[in-house]
Amino acid sequence: MPVWRHIGTAPAPAPGAVQEVPLLIVGAGPVGLAAALDLGRRGHRVLVVSRLDFIPGGSKAICYSKRSLDIFQRLGVGQQLLAKGVTWNIGKVFWGARKEPIYQFDMLPVKDQQYPAFINLQQYYVEDTLLRALDRLPNVEVRLGHTVQAVEARANHVETGIAVGDRRYRVRSQWLLACDGGRSSVRTLLGLDFEGRVFEDNFLIADIRFEQARPAERWFWFDPPFNPGRSALMHKQPDNVWRLDFQLGWGIDRAAAARPENVEPYIRAMLGPDVKFTREWYSVYTFQCRRMRRFVHGRVLFAGDSAHVVSPFGARGFNGGLADADNLGWKLDLVLQGRAPETLLESYNQEAIAAADENILASSRSTDFLTPKNTASRAFRDAVLELAETEPFARPFVNSGRLSTAISYPDSPLNTPDDVSWRGGVAPGSPALDAPIGDDWLLRRLGGRFVLLADRWAGALPDGVELLDIATFGHDVSLLRSRYGMDAGTGYLIRPDQYVAARWPSPVPVQRIAAALARAQGVPQ
Repeated sequence: MPVWRHIGTAPAPAPGAVQEVPLLIVGAGPVGLAAALDLGRRGHRVLVVSRLDFIPGGSKAICYSKRSLDIFQRLGVGQQLLAKGVTWNIGKVFWGARKEPIYQFDMLPVKDQQYPAFINLQQYYVEDTLLRALDRLPNVEVRLGHTVQAVEARANHVETGIAVGDRRYRVRSQWLLACDGGRSSVRTLLGLDFEGRVFEDNFLIADIRFEQARPAERWFWFDPPFNPGRSALMHKQPDNVWRLDFQLGWGIDRAAAARPENVEPYIRAMLGPDVKFTREWYSVYTFQCRRMRRFVHGRVLFAGDSAHVVSPFGARGFNGGLADADNLGWKLDLVLQGRAPETLLESYNQEAIAAADENILASSRSTDFLTPKNTASRAFRDAVLELAETEPFARPFVNSGRLSTAISYPDSPLNTPDDVSWRGGVAPGSPALDAPIGDDWLLRRLGGRFVLLADRWAGALPDGVELLDIATFGHDVSLLRSRYGMDAGTGYLIRPDQYVAARWPSPVPVQRIAAALARAQGVPQ
């Protein structure tokens, strides 16, 4: 595994020591670090351990969706990542030897939002940014080079055995969050496993560095002349690094396929025989679409790749994992404070599984479209591509990797259903939609707490809910009103993860808001 930045192994506690912490996070990838930053910013003491003592390089996540950028904004690192990343909204689809795309699409159809549809940024920059943010929190400790060797979940806590070289110590935590990847040691130690599907195909990733004036767009090819009968993908990253993907097919020699002498003919065929480039990283992957049956096992919680894995097409792996951390953080916060029952965490299991299933379904369908398994499915795909060049109705059927977007939870037990019909607006279980407020943005003002977003609200509010009345902003808020279907007296109860919990088109008694708040906090009704 390549090393991007070496940090070193953290010192081990005294031999035989038992350290007590509210929350232990296993894994210092972006999901674990984001969860630590969220809980740490909320004032909780958090310990993060990881077997690696460095930030790895190589080919990992590069595409971060608008929803992920909104989460990073709430965690205080959004602008830093945006400044470093390559911004893009446009994707283009090519077919065969055609020089021009058969069509293109815009990933941000709703304009006037703070963040773009996507940025491209190497994962090591994200991890480095999160680690530096955690360094500023005295209540969060990150121990790299510490390996989990035993996990015992008990009724009121979790006992975890950890090794640092030949030294051993134990951590007793109220909760353990496993963010240690697709080969999770925590999952293995508890005797748990994935369920799902492994796809019979291999893809080559070539991260290369070269200087060329190409647009910051996602380019995808079906059956290009430089990889006939298969597909290819190109993304621009910062520092003149480009991510190239080539479909290879099944039954190959994976080790041989990643050797430079076998990779570089693909690169030159795509970019031109005289292109000058340097190698960053070459690798071959076979992907899966699988998940655990449950993400909550007593006091052990699973998030990110430790809970579910998908193909990389559509950028659903990292973005889905960050959504897990965002969903779980505020719920653990309330439970640790004693403001919500532990049963609230069951809603994490329900909502995160619903999101994982949607990502797995979308990823599986993308893969089936990209890699037809028989003559009939290939004929269907090629007919769709043929029509897409001239017929707009066919373009939604082209599946070059349905790109990650925010997922709604319409069936969440935390939602208060509408009691009247709405025309437009944002329904309960859906993420709040950003809008400008003068020189500011709505999502930035919502923050990470329960908020009643209202328009000329005159009623009382229950404890634990802050009022954000757009009539007091002193700016033109007509676009915000339009997006939320707001008028005098309209109110939206927004969760700390900026999802809508309830809404009312006109003022309601404080008791109804209190009931919606209790429901959103998992309090039995």
